[in-house]
Amino acid sequence: MHGDAASKPPAVSAAAEGRAAMGWLHTAHFLSSAPQLEHLPPLGLPEIAFVGRSNAGKSTAINTLTQQKRLAFASKTPGRTQHINLFGVGKGQVDDAVLADLPGYGYAAVPREAKLRWQRVMGNYLVTRETLAGVVLMVDPRLGLTELDEILLDVIRPRVEQGLNFLVLLTKADKLTRSEGAKALSIARLQAGGGEVRLFSALKRQGVEEAARLLWQWTHPPHDQAEARNAQDAEPPTPPAAG
Repeated sequence: MHGDAASKPPAVSAAAEGRAAMGWLHTAHFLSSAPQLEHLPPLGLPEIAFVGRSNAGKSTAINTLTQQKRLAFASKTPGRTQHINLFGVGKGQVDDAVLADLPGYGYAAVPREAKLRWQRVMGNYLVTRETLAGVVLMVDPRLGLTELDEILLDVIRPRVEQGLNFLVLLTKADKLTRSEGAKALSIARLQAGGGEVRLFSALKRQGVEEAARLLWQWTHPPHDQAEARNAQDAEPPTPPAAG
């Protein structure tokens, strides 16, 4: 009993892992932007896609998770930007994952043809992108999952059933009372089709580190996580070489 306990790696607290994950996300930087799937570079790194209706708080959530004010650009005219934007993430100036910011959908002022074109691009990305490791869906809990969100869920459901990570972030949670938040969580969990659901508030920083931990875990297999922790314990941080 004692020998088994001694051989196990020391447990890492959720708070410590959350801080490490936040530090990792803070390294995010712009890589590429493309209007069509075929224009995206084949980076070969695990990708996490951020999706959601216009005005659901997607850009704010990305900027909060990466602790950067304008990494994800929030247009004053929702729905105007129709590009997939890729951001690299990784410590030591070596990317080990990618965040993919997909344009918001469902904004009424966007011409119908543009909506249909973008729906095809986004659908193709979510169905065929081989390096996709997870999807984060931003939902305003005051509106709940809309018809367009349900359509997106239908698109990714086969991949989620095959093991694709999926998280619903109920944004702007600071605008809910405690009972309203609990009700929104219960409803969203029934609709999420096997995905995880979390309350999230950029203003109150509710759920931020918890979401960061999930993104880190999605993109780093357990043995990689253990190696990273062991390396942190064994060696003091060294500054990057000049030049």
